[in-house]
Amino acid sequence: MRICVFGAGAIGGLMAAKLAAKGDVEVTVVARGPHLAAMQANGLRLRSGGQDTVVHPRCVGSAAEAGVQDYVVVTLKAHALPGAAPQMQPLLGPDTAIVSAVNGIPWWYFYKHPGGFEDHRVASVDPDGKVWEMLHPSRAIGAIVYPAAEVAEPGIIEHTYGDRFTLGEPDGSRSARVNALSEALIAAGFKAPVRPKIRDEIWVKLWGNLAFNPISALTGATLDVITGDPGQRQVARDMMLEAQAVGEKLGVRFGIDVDKRIAGAAEVGAHKTSMLQDLERGRPMEIDALLGVVVEMAEMVDLPVPTCRTVLALVRARGRSAGCYSG
Repeated sequence: MRICVFGAGAIGGLMAAKLAAKGDVEVTVVARGPHLAAMQANGLRLRSGGQDTVVHPRCVGSAAEAGVQDYVVVTLKAHALPGAAPQMQPLLGPDTAIVSAVNGIPWWYFYKHPGGFEDHRVASVDPDGKVWEMLHPSRAIGAIVYPAAEVAEPGIIEHTYGDRFTLGEPDGSRSARVNALSEALIAAGFKAPVRPKIRDEIWVKLWGNLAFNPISALTGATLDVITGDPGQRQVARDMMLEAQAVGEKLGVRFGIDVDKRIAGAAEVGAHKTSMLQDLERGRPMEIDALLGVVVEMAEMVDLPVPTCRTVLALVRARGRSAGCYSG
């Protein structure tokens, strides 16, 4: 089995390191800059659970060097995918699967969707339909990322918690390809269940991200503060209820209620969301894939989402002023 991790930052590096350590999967990492140079010189080091492991997957700077793969795991931010799709073409053979480990609503979301919007392109994450055409959703396997990790320094991944990657086919089937991927991840030490309704789980994760991420970018607050402060908590709750109505209109079933989801975020503690980290480091912010897409879908199903619209306008303005969002 040939697995390529395209964009091997924190999460991609974690997956690549554990797969490579198992030894029975041919792992290739596509990366760039000092991170690539460090991995080529010294291997990929994973610090996890008090253990320090060094592995030596094949590390290259381009898809052309990697060649055709069985699976391509995409761990980029959603806004980077349209630019990366042309670069990924050398990885793709007739049967290559693309494992979409990207936050927010993915480009393939309405492929095989059991409703009136089948094959609708989501403009917030695929503005001109390029990703749909170049990475056709028939290749897509959904993946929900739960671990937390960071690139401590070039070539070194620090894994702090979590070991689950939930997988699912857009049509809900238990295909041979998704089962084989699940087995490979489980053998590497992950939990990798295959779910028939992957969109439900996409929304449960998005549910918190669409509220806590932009609020944190606007206030500078960590999760414990957002969930503990009555005013910020109420804004988050209002956003989440608006989004829940949109998701349910599209056929999504939320397995927990909003207050339990907020309580789960509170348990994480003094954690800076990814959007706040991006803002502080001057990196592009993942605004549209997490919140813009919810407003877009609300328009599709003709539902008002006033709190989401207000926060979206504010966080976009904040991102533009910081040079971290261009629309």
